[in-house]
Amino acid sequence: MTGSRPRRISILGATGSIGLSTLDIVAHHPELYSVEALTANGNVAQLAELARRFGAKLAVTADEARYADLKEALSGSGIEAAAGQQALCEAAAGTAEVVMSAIVGAAGLAPTMTAVKRGVVVALANKESLVCAGDLVTREVKRCGATLLPVDSEHNAIFQVLDREQASAVEKIILTASGGPFRTLDKTAMARVTPKQAVAHPNWDMGAKISVDSATMMNKGLELIEAHHLFAIPEGQIDILVHPQSVIHSLVVYCDGSYLAQLGAPDMRTPIAYALGWPQRISAPVERLDLAAVGRLDFESPDEERFPALRLARSALREGGSAPAILNAANEIAVKAFLEGRIGYLEIAELVERCLEANEEPAPASIQDVIALDQRAREHARRALPKVTAAT
Repeated sequence: MTGSRPRRISILGATGSIGLSTLDIVAHHPELYSVEALTANGNVAQLAELARRFGAKLAVTADEARYADLKEALSGSGIEAAAGQQALCEAAAGTAEVVMSAIVGAAGLAPTMTAVKRGVVVALANKESLVCAGDLVTREVKRCGATLLPVDSEHNAIFQVLDREQASAVEKIILTASGGPFRTLDKTAMARVTPKQAVAHPNWDMGAKISVDSATMMNKGLELIEAHHLFAIPEGQIDILVHPQSVIHSLVVYCDGSYLAQLGAPDMRTPIAYALGWPQRISAPVERLDLAAVGRLDFESPDEERFPALRLARSALREGGSAPAILNAANEIAVKAFLEGRIGYLEIAELVERCLEANEEPAPASIQDVIALDQRAREHARRALPKVTAAT
């Protein structure tokens, strides 16, 4: 990469934790990257400030009601302002050679697919795209010659240590999980968990939705489905191992008994730097891992009775068809309701299970089918919310 012109990058979800970490890497390598487009949900003040600071050509807010605010915040800068879902896709459809897909939730699916269809490098932090439409996305990646690079620390770790030339030698992959803040709580104590407690992750700095998913371990369930599609690994060959220190980010086990692992401090700038620099490596301003200071590494099997989200995700993956998209949509509605204080912590998984049991949707055959399915699943989950609340 040295000596060539900077690569153009667009960041979808620029004001979230992944987006900000990506911009930090870009700021440390101005000779390697120039920013083309930045998008955000509704934080137009921060979006405009970032667009000005990094010299973006385009800034997009997903909230059409905030368009006037964004346009005013960018007044005199020469930066184009846009708003709405179609504008998000247009940001992904520009001339950038690298697109960081970091929009949280199923809302990131359409922009991600737009970037994939361009045949560019897509750094994927939006796991829901593969959860909801894994077969469709991976098929389009092959058809369009796109490069899909995982940004989630676990999948990025596997990508780094997986011998793709000897896929048949892979016995299994192991996704590690911190276990979240409630790893040692019994279900009685879990029933009293508050949103404030759930978003306080012990190791990682993440947004509210992902922090709650980590607490319920639904995040690991979604990552299980994502890993299946990213690496073409059957569900039965994907294990989950609780590792509270978050030092080993995942492992690949080979047929000769070798366990290859990627280690690092719990800082998302490491996998982001790997994805942005690939196939080379670039420096990242992260704290170096001090194993002597860590002192010990602990491991334990996950408890699917206390963390039923893992069981539900495995079941959805085995069932296939529309089930993974139903799982994701119901979880997004349940987490939102929990954060708003409308349901309890344990009721998140209860609502997801209720929606999966009621699922009669056919398998989606296109991205349009997935988007329509997602909307129907969300509406079903919203209607089920009073029933869940009444049952407690």
